[in-house]
Amino acid sequence: MSADLSPIDKAKFAAARRAVDLIEDGMRVGMGTGSTAAWMVRCLGERVREEGLRLQGVPTSTRTADLARQVGIDVVSLDEAKWLDITIDGADEFDPELNLIKGGGGALLQEKIVATASDQMVVITDASKEVHHLGGFPLPVEVIPFGWQTSRALIEELLESMDVLGRQTTLRLNGSQPYVTDEGNYIVDLHLNRIGNARQLALVLNQVPGVVENGLFIDICDMVIIGGSDGKVEIRDINEGSVSNEKIEFADDDNIFADLD
Repeated sequence: MSADLSPIDKAKFAAARRAVDLIEDGMRVGMGTGSTAAWMVRCLGERVREEGLRLQGVPTSTRTADLARQVGIDVVSLDEAKWLDITIDGADEFDPELNLIKGGGGALLQEKIVATASDQMVVITDASKEVHHLGGFPLPVEVIPFGWQTSRALIEELLESMDVLGRQTTLRLNGSQPYVTDEGNYIVDLHLNRIGNARQLALVLNQVPGVVENGLFIDICDMVIIGGSDGKVEIRDINEGSVSNEKIEFADDDNIFADLD
């Protein structure tokens, strides 16, 4: 079955497979949201089933929670877990300092809360997500529905004084209606093209009335695992200042592929 995967899915799978090797028995694990994180959940479920690995998984969305239960992972809330050993998630972009843009899947608020409640945050990704400067991917900003147009106008006003190349903003839609997050909020996507000072922008955005959180993850990620379609993975650890390379072998009989549609 692995031979039928696209190159990008093979890259995601390789990164996910390597990341779950970091999980030890008894850990409390934050589980991200999105297509790459879904591979991680499947790989983790395989370890639970085949090795009897015991862990508590804290999902960052209802989608992740549903998948985790489906593959046999014990799902608990963050309030029940209180603090996490590790969170593994994807990213829409990452820069050389391992700062991120996240939220393309609409779960940035829960993802940021879970990531900051962890001893370690690991991002699994492919090489296409690496950038010199953040901003090519639209930056999600979660806002409450009440007065969202006012919040959007205030965001557009503050962008005039920010070091960004674009200032267009759009309300994220689900069909013809506003996209609604698990927390009942809307998302305004900022089309900035390039962010000159991501740290400053992250701070000022959260001062806008109505803004709940933004998708800039600054100084949160500890490690990035970059997968390749050939099974090669590159591991960058920002704390140790190290870069290492390994190879993940694909096996057509991997149980992870058994429940794929």
